Amino acid sequence: MRKQADRIELMAPAGSWEALQAAIDNGADAIYFGVEQLNMRAVSSINFTLEDLPKVVKRCEQNGVRSYLTLNTIVYDHDLMMAKKLIKAAKDAGVSAVIVADQAVMFMAREAGLEIHISTQINITNIETLKFYSTFADTMVLSRELSLRQVKHITQEIERQKIKGPSGRLVEVEIFGHGALCMAISGKCHMSLHTYNASANRGACKQNCRKPYIVIDKESGIELEIDNEYIMSPKDLMVIDFLDQVKDAGVKVLKIEGRGRAPEYVATTVKTYREAIDALYDGTFTAERIKKWVEQLATVYNRGFWSGYYLGKKLGEWTTPGSHATQKKIYLGKGWHYYPKAQVAEFKIEAFDIKVGDKILVTGPTTGVIETEIKEMYVNDTPGKIGKKGDIISIKTDKKIRPADKLYKLVKNET
Repeated sequence: MRKQADRIELMAPAGSWEALQAAIDNGADAIYFGVEQLNMRAVSSINFTLEDLPKVVKRCEQNGVRSYLTLNTIVYDHDLMMAKKLIKAAKDAGVSAVIVADQAVMFMAREAGLEIHISTQINITNIETLKFYSTFADTMVLSRELSLRQVKHITQEIERQKIKGPSGRLVEVEIFGHGALCMAISGKCHMSLHTYNASANRGACKQNCRKPYIVIDKESGIELEIDNEYIMSPKDLMVIDFLDQVKDAGVKVLKIEGRGRAPEYVATTVKTYREAIDALYDGTFTAERIKKWVEQLATVYNRGFWSGYYLGKKLGEWTTPGSHATQKKIYLGKGWHYYPKAQVAEFKIEAFDIKVGDKILVTGPTTGVIETEIKEMYVNDTPGKIGKKGDIISIKTDKKIRPADKLYKLVKNET
């Protein structure tokens, strides 16, 4: 296990093989992922198959990273056989823990001898509820609506009352630290179900809260004036600028949201929070570094940032449509060949030009994410400055690339 006992565990999303490798390479202590159905990203994320499960666990184990399988949706009677199948597969594969929200799945996981983490869907907001679920679980994901003051009270009570989970260890508290927030209480939304018959609580959210709406008084027909058209779409959560307060609140696990996000999102957010967490413990958590970290996080997909309810705010902060990322990627081509001795990667350009000085991004199922700047390159085996469609370019990289890898150019997002 990569996590140091006295440090916050950094938990990263893995919605694809590329994202999984990106999380591992950039310092995640743990990853969480879905298999088939019964997880809260059953539609928006690619998800892994049952056959993938042992491979995911093995890749994590080889890198000292814990693996958490999400089984945190509403479960109906016709889902019970699938739930049992997934629990057995998780046990056989050796996953580190399962994240659950349904009591039936809790019983199944306990009978199988699996470590259990309670999902935020349970909506734990007080110490007595946490104590109740400590019969089943070692880690509790608290409600997203709590302030850090409330979180700290709960962690202090865990210590004072010596509340232990099934493992015999004191219960650990996890909070959601970065990424998209839902307007509903801890994600319990029914809007998508009512409008599209697609349940958000079963991983099929249509995100129709993130659209503009007109509010009309039905009696008079008067349209109400609303300052922000996107009144149901909150900005993304970010805690990196007050991570020291998160630590002081006794939080043991920090979760990054984003199983539906691109691998470069995972790479950037994990790398940034890894640096920040480490800085907390080595005395280099400074205002100057915080500013740099915020700028890094802004380069990838986001809807703008706010602090959630952790600092005592009573109302949300609402976003505007689309991503606010300061950087975007443009597809260029695919991997061609790699020469390990020379540490040279070849790519075939299929669209647009590439030149020396460009920032590039490479993603692949085994490669994960490579982000670098081209200092020099060869074009069709000759030193060159510009590669065009149809050319084979060669650049130096100490990380192996594969033919399935995709090459992008990173450019400033002007919108």
